[in-house]
Amino acid sequence: MPSNIDKISDLGEKKLIKRLLSKSQNPQIKSLFLDELSIKSFSDDAALIDIGKNYLVTCSDMLMAYTHFPDEMSPYQIGQKVVTVNVSDLAAMGAGAIGILISMGLPRNMKLLEFDQIIDGILDACKKYNMSLIGGDTNESKELTLCGTCLGIVKKEVVMMKHGAQVGDVLAVTGPLGLAAAGFKVLINGSHKFNNLDIGTKDLVIKHALEPEAKLDTGVILANSGSVTSATDITDGLLSELGEMMDACKDDIGIVLNQEDLPIPKVVFDIAHISSDNPIEMALTYGEDFELVLTVKPDQFEDLKSRINLHKIGFVDSSAKIKMIDKEGNTNIITPKGYDHLK
Repeated sequence: MPSNIDKISDLGEKKLIKRLLSKSQNPQIKSLFLDELSIKSFSDDAALIDIGKNYLVTCSDMLMAYTHFPDEMSPYQIGQKVVTVNVSDLAAMGAGAIGILISMGLPRNMKLLEFDQIIDGILDACKKYNMSLIGGDTNESKELTLCGTCLGIVKKEVVMMKHGAQVGDVLAVTGPLGLAAAGFKVLINGSHKFNNLDIGTKDLVIKHALEPEAKLDTGVILANSGSVTSATDITDGLLSELGEMMDACKDDIGIVLNQEDLPIPKVVFDIAHISSDNPIEMALTYGEDFELVLTVKPDQFEDLKSRINLHKIGFVDSSAKIKMIDKEGNTNIITPKGYDHLK
């Protein structure tokens, strides 16, 4: 039977990556630097390279002006973001940062001042995460394109991955959901539409949209706690990330979310009301929060929560579905969806 799939946009980014991996993974692969977990990491947040007692953790993210840099984002903020999105993948694995290589596709007519501001943003972000800019490349491009390749290191016995969740585990996130989405709604609709909000509130959500921060230190603490069974970062929306965590598990697991426990700030509801959006959808599917979502051994959750900011939002079951218990106590099956490039 002929396939209806003709263009990569029929698949989208996530299915395209799975297609790539299905073609490239060789179960017979042999290398001194790739152990069994290294090979499994090919479809995780970052790749693990066996260097003895530790893994060298490597990840790469490409950002393009059209899809990643709103007009309101300054060159300095653009430089910060290319570092942050890569460091966030290290955080998801519990790795400490070493350095980053950044390749830059630059429009010929870019102002030298803009280039310098991008570099300042990159260097200041590197300083924030205690790492270095260690290399890269430049080339000409019609559209500003930045590609970062980040290096980190983590002890083998503590590395966190998308797989590993067990039935009964607590599901948690490291911070509020939906603030970045709220910020983008303000930027898209125009700040004047939200005049009923105080300036400080608008500045808060816009800052989350334009200046995200990776949870690097939090990831390292979580990994070394020995309590986390799986983890990833929230870049494409919570539901999308939960779907990937479920797919990564060898055994069928499901997720039960409690709507009442979702840490959605009041400002998200206020902005959603003004922009005629669903605040729950904003928190679950928009992404760009850069918080970590993780599963924790149930008997160790309270102790871990006493040491680090965590919000319990649900638990793991064996249903192979994502379900949400709403405010009325009704349980609804929901689809793992979120932002998907190329779709």
